[in-house]
Amino acid sequence: MTPVQAMLHGATGLSVSKSAAERAIRSRMELLAAANEDDYLERMTPEELTALVELVVVPESWFYRDPQAFHATAEFVRARLDADAGRTVRILSVPCAGGEEPYTLAMVLSDAGIPHDSYFIDALDISPACVARATDGVYGRNAFRSQDLGFRDRHFTGIGDEEYRISAAIRRQVRFRQGNLLDLDVSARRGYYDVIFCRNLLIYFDKPTTRAAIAQLEALLTDGGVLFAGYAEVPSFCQFGFMPLQYPQAFGLKKEALPSAPAARAAARQAAGAAPMRAPRTPPTTTARRRVARPQPVPVQATLPAPAIAIDLLAEARRLADLGQLKQAETRCRDHLAQAPDSAEAYFILGLVNELTNRPQLAEDYWKRCIYLQPDHYEALCHLALLADSNNDPATATALKARAARIYKRQQAS
Repeated sequence: MTPVQAMLHGATGLSVSKSAAERAIRSRMELLAAANEDDYLERMTPEELTALVELVVVPESWFYRDPQAFHATAEFVRARLDADAGRTVRILSVPCAGGEEPYTLAMVLSDAGIPHDSYFIDALDISPACVARATDGVYGRNAFRSQDLGFRDRHFTGIGDEEYRISAAIRRQVRFRQGNLLDLDVSARRGYYDVIFCRNLLIYFDKPTTRAAIAQLEALLTDGGVLFAGYAEVPSFCQFGFMPLQYPQAFGLKKEALPSAPAARAAARQAAGAAPMRAPRTPPTTTARRRVARPQPVPVQATLPAPAIAIDLLAEARRLADLGQLKQAETRCRDHLAQAPDSAEAYFILGLVNELTNRPQLAEDYWKRCIYLQPDHYEALCHLALLADSNNDPATATALKARAARIYKRQQAS
């Protein structure tokens, strides 16, 4: 990690690629006429760091993006109010980009007949420019990508040059502010929100930052509350005790009070689309799930069977990858493949390793091998879809997302 990447990671939590960091710093150096990178870094101020961060954040969004999550929210809010008519439902959107997501929430709830005084929406983003644009409430054609634009007629006023201003009634439902999720003091708002939208943020984080972000969100969400994530992020939340909602393609999760560790692990495996173990005939237990076959008596001097070695190597590869020891993780994966050449999970981990070391083409190749061996590998499909998005291949990305969504729905129904 270069000094600039480290600085941006410390300020935002984002794992910014070397090329993106270099592009951003070159742009700022030219503007400030800095002689070189050292000269630029010596001039660094909080205001300049904010300007640099603006060049690496990804603020793109649009109204009614992935609409199932909004409809699921309306059903959840209505159920909460039916159970307690006097309550106020609290919703958080983070990151909120230019306001498209929280305003969509307000429009959907309004169109569903939810009284305006029964809920409010807090919206947070690290980018001051995004917060300013959201507060202004004026949007161009690119923000309206839904096939049905009836909401624009109901909630916006045209102001010329294909620009539209959102209504005052919807604007009053949302409170915007600039801030970083990772820096929030959650002590005063523990269990404060009934609904949290945090979609497509964790995909830019490394594993330690992902854990920190999920801990913040878990603290902010009330027991029984729901959280909506990006489709590639569901497995990460499941690993920390969130339980998937049975709402097709919404990618929602519920915070259960003190979930059992076995249930959380089972949900994580299910949401991740992991390959099922070859279970013995007896009902599965914690011990039985780890076995490839019923053990047979062996002579005292016999060596450990090869399948057991392969499983140990793969578990070690996962552990090393989680610790950020990527070279060692890659070596363990290759050793595992020497024992089990058809291991989809080994190829998946190799894809992650290469993604984290800025080798996207190799990562893509490994993930394609993974889904060739295990076509329903949910996480590999999600990562391939994200790569297609970043490579400006929307048709492939859409097909992969749809495939991942079908697998996710099927796994939740089973």
